[in-house]
Amino acid sequence: MQKSWVLKTQGKPEVVGNLAKELGIDLYLSNLLVQRGVNSLDEAKTFFRPSLKDLFDPFRMKDMDKAIGRIEQAITQKENILVYGDYDVDGTSAVALVYTFLHSFHESIDFYIPDRYTEGYGISIKGIDFAHQTGVKLIIALDCGIKAEEKVAYAKTKGIDFIICDHHRPGPKLPEALAILDPKRSDCPYPYKELSGCGIGFKLIQAYAQKNKIPFENLIRYLDLVVISIASDIVDITGENRILAYFGLRLINSRPRPGLEALLRYASVLKKDDGNGECVFNRELTVTDLVFMIGPRINAAGRIESGKNSVRLLITQDLNEALLIADQINSNNIERKNLDALATQQAIGMINANEDLKSARSTVIFHPDWHKGVIGIVASRLTETFYRPTIVLTLSNGLITGSARSVKDFDIYEAVDACSDLLEHFGGHKFAAGLSLKPEHLASFCTRFESIVQQRLQGIELIPVVEIDIKLPLSAINSRFYGVLKQFAPFGPGNMAPLFMTQGVVDAGGSRVVGKNHLKLCVVHPEIPGGPFSAIAFQQGEHFNLIEKQIPFNICYHVEENEWNGSVNLQLNIKDIKFSD
Repeated sequence: MQKSWVLKTQGKPEVVGNLAKELGIDLYLSNLLVQRGVNSLDEAKTFFRPSLKDLFDPFRMKDMDKAIGRIEQAITQKENILVYGDYDVDGTSAVALVYTFLHSFHESIDFYIPDRYTEGYGISIKGIDFAHQTGVKLIIALDCGIKAEEKVAYAKTKGIDFIICDHHRPGPKLPEALAILDPKRSDCPYPYKELSGCGIGFKLIQAYAQKNKIPFENLIRYLDLVVISIASDIVDITGENRILAYFGLRLINSRPRPGLEALLRYASVLKKDDGNGECVFNRELTVTDLVFMIGPRINAAGRIESGKNSVRLLITQDLNEALLIADQINSNNIERKNLDALATQQAIGMINANEDLKSARSTVIFHPDWHKGVIGIVASRLTETFYRPTIVLTLSNGLITGSARSVKDFDIYEAVDACSDLLEHFGGHKFAAGLSLKPEHLASFCTRFESIVQQRLQGIELIPVVEIDIKLPLSAINSRFYGVLKQFAPFGPGNMAPLFMTQGVVDAGGSRVVGKNHLKLCVVHPEIPGGPFSAIAFQQGEHFNLIEKQIPFNICYHVEENEWNGSVNLQLNIKDIKFSD
């Protein structure tokens, strides 16, 4: 698909120049910092050297004092506590975190993950009944519950209190829970609004530790779970999330918990045991590795079998037990891949065979036999393929259930909200949402949603946008440049890996098509010193015929390290290629 290249707003020259002098770096790197809101030496120190001391006081969060007071009461009176969470990565990692922390000094505690198929997303009646039957007096809900007014009211009739720890957007009315921790509450003064569900869980245990004189150092071992949630839930890696992610990654790279070590054995990054009980990776793991190696496997348990297995994996301290659970979860992931590949292929075929679907501004597609556990993945793949707001629907327990994914600058949550009178349930955020509706409302929903999308995207051409940070001559790229660039990590939303553009490069010889339509290149700028640079362009083999004819072309790319046969060199990872005409 043709992409539009857009150059981001550049920093003010005087600010960029002053910062470059203060830090002793070139103007290109300085400009990247200014684009990220780093304008002074002090701000640069904070950016490059995150500190756990800069985390906010958890008691600034609305209702935190009530939540901690109720947990203290439950522990003092030896009440049964149930830690309840969603079945995805964010929910299961949050449950593992809070359960492990509380279980270290309170034995009357259990955890609960709802079944995706029989209970669905969020708080369920079945879960509350389980709590009642087992004598639970307090439920701590993580990564869900912000819209569970009826379920919380039902729990009250059973004598069960709720503490809700959520990060999703609230509805017009909050549940009548004992405490609701959600920075997106309009009345919550907490200064950072983009925490993950597991991040809220961490603030809860931070507050408990602070109140009960537990050293903060005792909490650091939970940051691996927090960074997994941050990476997998695609929340902003800015502010407090950046600090949590930075230290969580350090922990995973140095001392991964048994469950993560077991999962990583299936990801070809674990080298060997060093003889001292410490595992060794063949390279430093990044947020991207967590997104593609850890997140899908943890999610697969809830998609195919049970999210409880993910929690068991994350809380065990026994590597042998972890290896057994990880083997089952990896099998779930293989099955998930096969199911989502088949459903994606069928969906693309359905769209291409239907003129109305092909010409629509949105994609709303339904198949009763698609596996509920993969429709979110299918929605993401269709969004990448057709680049428009997308909802994929299937039949589950008599209701039509769907996952929605969006494109840049379109709030799909608001579009789904505009159809709320046709829905049984819905929730989510700007770029992703979940929903369910009765079969008799399907046709009306499809028509209404398409109409809303047409209205809100009127006059807007849906073309994928490639946001380029700066124009960069190849001559600026060297080991010192990359040494500073690496310190911009961890990368993710709000701090994406810088994307550079260089115009008028040519083939320096040896370029070829490799693998499944990938380009292996060697590029040079004929008029500016620098290079040649090796480069890889995945899925762009169609450009080879023009490139080998020495026709100049423009590239946008990331700069990265490539290790081959024990040698490490800088490489350009080309994301798109354009020719002058």
